Amino acid sequence: MRFVIVTGMSGAGKSTALKMLEDMGYFCVDNLPVPLIPKMADLWRVSGTEINKAALGVDIRSGETFKELKHVLEELDDMGMKYEILYLESSDNVLVKRYKETRRFHPLSGNGGRVDEGIQRERSKVAFLKERADYLIDTSHMLTRELKAELTKIFVQNKEYKNLYISVLSFGFKYGIPADADLVFDVRFLPNPYYIDELRPMSGNDEPVRRYVMDNEKTVCFLEKLVDMVEFLIPNYVQEGKTQLVIGIGCTGGKHRSVTLANELYDAIKGNEDYGIRVEHRDIGKDAITKEK
Repeated sequence: MRFVIVTGMSGAGKSTALKMLEDMGYFCVDNLPVPLIPKMADLWRVSGTEINKAALGVDIRSGETFKELKHVLEELDDMGMKYEILYLESSDNVLVKRYKETRRFHPLSGNGGRVDEGIQRERSKVAFLKERADYLIDTSHMLTRELKAELTKIFVQNKEYKNLYISVLSFGFKYGIPADADLVFDVRFLPNPYYIDELRPMSGNDEPVRRYVMDNEKTVCFLEKLVDMVEFLIPNYVQEGKTQLVIGIGCTGGKHRSVTLANELYDAIKGNEDYGIRVEHRDIGKDAITKEK
């Protein structure tokens, strides 16, 4: 039997993950009282039961009984019950944004309390689970379909998971450097399609712009060196235990050169199954919006 404990930070996507696992054939239970977990696990492994895949959602909503979870996990170990821990993580600023958008209170902030204070208290309480996690997924930059792809890789295809998720992010320097970028590369030294009348309305997603940017020795040389460095860094980040890597590539407006190079880098490294990867263009449409205003 495969038994998965789904946990992590409130607002990081645990409920969504449980729904996805249910669609994948897992019998799912959310927010079961912590003291009942060993009894439920023992029931699931009874000979003759039809349940061979189960997922259990556990988080800070358990209240005072949550602190018993460490001992419950030890009890499962003593029972010989094999389990895997899926821990969903997200950055503080993303969690705060999600709570503001849904207008919900954080479970540890109380009515009217500050969300960021609740998040910090929660981090300290769930730290032991993060350390024990078999799979750690940072959903800060993930779309729902991307999370589903990662869960499918782990729990359906049974592929080895390295816990690293890479976001290749194009941006415009005039709109600010992404606060969560781990690596930032400035491609403003490359020829700018903005000054070509027919290319100005297009973006790096359009083939004429891509050809213009890539038809340059400096661009080709830069991309080769960038890919070489990133491919060197990735296994070292995996070994270090890093869970999220945001690679920022910036030009002036985030529409032409940075978009082209972000796409090229993504295409060059996306074939490796040791990590998940996505490409995002943060500022690709902001010039048009700014001009409209």
